[in-house]
Amino acid sequence: MLTTNFNLLKQANACTGRYRHLARALGGIRAYGREAPITLLQVLDANGLDDALWALCAVPREQEAVRDRFARLLACDYAEHILPIAWDPLYPTDRRPWTACAVARRYACGGATTAELVTAGAAAWAAAWAAAWAAELAAAAAAARAAAAAAAWAAARVAAREAGEREWQELRLREALGGAR
Repeated sequence: MLTTNFNLLKQANACTGRYRHLARALGGIRAYGREAPITLLQVLDANGLDDALWALCAVPREQEAVRDRFARLLACDYAEHILPIAWDPLYPTDRRPWTACAVARRYACGGATTAELVTAGAAAWAAAWAAAWAAELAAAAAAARAAAAAAAWAAARVAAREAGEREWQELRLREALGGAR
């Protein structure tokens, strides 16, 4: 089980307001203990998805390898969940993001080399940049670059909300942490 503690969160420069919120939820730092383990599931329950994901950067040194594998596999889950919605309809024959996820999964489980991971990641980034560039060129014809970027981000947020993506991500994280509801 991945954990953190108040000292590690402080050392990682946790947001003061969110740090205090977690402390209140756990009964106070003195009562809980600065070094007492806080599971990421406790962070998720008290502070929500964003803080639980952020807390991955504040695990004890002896948990870093487990954290890295966990985070890589979770990122693959998240990407593979959204690719059919956000990528495949626009680029049905471009499998580079899917390939990158497959290689990242193999890497996390010891079945791919760092070189394979870097190559697949570079290909996925190239695909994303090419898609972004094409979208920017199309948008530039219709509106100013800033307006197009703002519209694209707004559309992405709306699409994610409509797809229930944040809720799915929280449920997936909860399940991965062993606390499925």
